[in-house]
This record gives sequence, C-alpha cells and structure tokens, in this order.
Amino acid sequence: MKLSFQNIEKEFSGLRVIENFSRDIESGELVALVGPSGCGKSTLLHIAAGLETPSGGAILADGARIQGPHPERTLMFQENALYPWLTLAQNVALALEFQKMDKSKAFVQAGEWLAKVNLKGFENYFPHQVSGGMRQRAALARAFISHPKALLLDEPFGALDALTRMTLQDALRQLIREAGPTVLLVTHDVDEALFLADRILVFSQRPATVLKEFNLTQHEKTHDLSEFAAMRREILGLLGIHAEHEENTAILEEVEA
Repeated sequence: MKLSFQNIEKEFSGLRVIENFSRDIESGELVALVGPSGCGKSTLLHIAAGLETPSGGAILADGARIQGPHPERTLMFQENALYPWLTLAQNVALALEFQKMDKSKAFVQAGEWLAKVNLKGFENYFPHQVSGGMRQRAALARAFISHPKALLLDEPFGALDALTRMTLQDALRQLIREAGPTVLLVTHDVDEALFLADRILVFSQRPATVLKEFNLTQHEKTHDLSEFAAMRREILGLLGIHAEHEENTAILEEVEA
C-alpha cells in the first residue's frame, strides 16, 4: 500500500502541530519518524490510521483518500492493549473475529501466529502470567494476523528493556520480510530507526517540519551499527543532542516538547 501525505496541516484548538507535510511512503517501505516529543509524529500516524482528520491537505492510500479507519491499516501502540480477561490466543484471534471470521478458525490462525513470534505453548496463558516482552510479541501477532497492507507503529517497544527491545526488533523485521506491509514507525530510539528503517525522517520542534531525510535502503544491517556512527551523530545533532552526551541518549526521551 502506498501512502501519500499531501500538504498535511493539523491544529488542535489553535495550536499548530503539523505544518505542510508532504511525503510518499512507497509500498513495502519502512519509514521511521524521529523527533522531539510532542512534535506531531504520533498525530501523523493517527491521520494515516483514519483516527484523526487533517486540518488541511489530504492523505491517500493507494490513490484513495483516507476518510476513516480500515482493517488494511493497523495501528499498534506502545502499550500492548491486550484484554486481561482473555488468553493470548483469544486476544490474537479477536482481530479476525472483528472481521466476522468463525471463532474456531480464528483461534487456529491465532495459534499459528503466536508460533511465528516464539510463543508456541503460551496460547492459553493470560497476559498477567507472561512478561512484558511476551505480551508485546502477542500484540505483534495480533497486528499481523489480519494481513494489513499498512502497519502504523507508535513506539511499539519503547516500554521494554534494551535486550528485549532488540529481540523484538529482530522479530518485527522477520515478520515484515514475510508479510511485506508498508510500515510507518514512530520512535525516540535512533538506533532502532537505523536498524529497521529504509528511510528516516527527522522532525523539528512543533509544528513538525522535516529537518532532513536519511536513506538507508542500500545497507545490510545488524545490531552492530558502527557503520552508521556518522549518520547517528548527525541525527542526534539535528535533535539538539551533541556528541559529548551521545552515550546516554540512544533513546531520546530527554528531548523537550
């Protein structure tokens, strides 16, 4: 699915959050949005999901104007949003039941997708019985089970510890390779953006405008990001974080809104 943002403007009660944003996100591409907290990155995701209406401009999905939510565009949040009274399999199956699939068929597919994210054997566990990383794996399975054409990720691993986050990044990349959705990722973690993205858009303070775009499509990537050291320093510099503070700022929660 190709997403086209055309001169997007967004205001909330007179507060301008996004200013004249235009970009095409090509089918199958993963684009990461990095910028200060409160600059409008998540608002762009909500507009793409059809949960917010732009104050100006338009967003198109495969040439058709987005006017509301659609199962082809799935939004995943930082919080896993699993229902605590349902098992992991029931939570994952729910995405298909909402689309009127037979409950027994949905449950079988849920088990298959839980196996894909290394949760085989945990189908009948409740969310409170597993770790945060396992809950987020289940949330990933739920996001992919309906085969969305566009996946909108709002800091999906931001609440996890560093090692768990890296493991989930590997799982996400493998699922994307298999399923091939268009992905728009909001993250405060520059290393996560460098590892996952085909392109990175670095945003300014509110109202959000793009300071610079970085293209990474020609790189074979591992978690050893040493070849991106210069790019990482440049991105951090654009965000007002200088080299002497780099070691403490891979995750950019310190950036003021």
